[in-house]
Amino acid sequence: MKTLRATIEGSEYIGVFAKATDKFMLAGMGHMAREKEMAETLGIKVIRTAINGSNLIGIYTAANSHHILIPDLIYGRELDAIKKELDDVEVSTMRANLNAFGNNILANDKVAIVNPKYDPEGIKGIEDALDVEVIKASTGGFDTVGANNILTNKGIVINNRCSDDEAAGMESATHFKPERSTANLGSVNIGICAIANSTGCIFGEASTGFEIARISDALML
Repeated sequence: MKTLRATIEGSEYIGVFAKATDKFMLAGMGHMAREKEMAETLGIKVIRTAINGSNLIGIYTAANSHHILIPDLIYGRELDAIKKELDDVEVSTMRANLNAFGNNILANDKVAIVNPKYDPEGIKGIEDALDVEVIKASTGGFDTVGANNILTNKGIVINNRCSDDEAAGMESATHFKPERSTANLGSVNIGICAIANSTGCIFGEASTGFEIARISDALML
């Protein structure tokens, strides 16, 4: 089981500042005291970047192993730098009212579950950018499915406010049996409390042993 507790910029809400796939991790330019250990835990390289001068990479980006979706407010030099570092990954930008893509899109290499408030144009844009099936859903009363759940290519964890019907819907969408959990000592915002891929998971430093074990088991780590 490859896990690590950490903070980024002094915060245990580490998923605000970084986004991981099975191939790479995008992270902001702020302080990451355990960057080398993070890369080793996930088995991937870390790409430091900014979006419109912001370090909130996990909030703004949705991604899978082969595609990245970024709001069109990114500066050209920032976009060029990401493309240079990841020249075998397709990078798309999109204008949308819900432009915090990391909060509103939960994606892996097969599917994207998205905030039901995206309009048809937004859904088509997400589908084209990530090259996956797109399904609208909310979980536990939250439309921000990216901020409140964790999805990798090996499993899914849903926040513990999810109803049985919502859990069944997530299982149908992902073909994984979902497990409910919190992180960071009871937070339902589990998607921004952790950074995960098929190899490992980095948890916010406040996460308990029980939370780490439960999430790790669900993600088959």
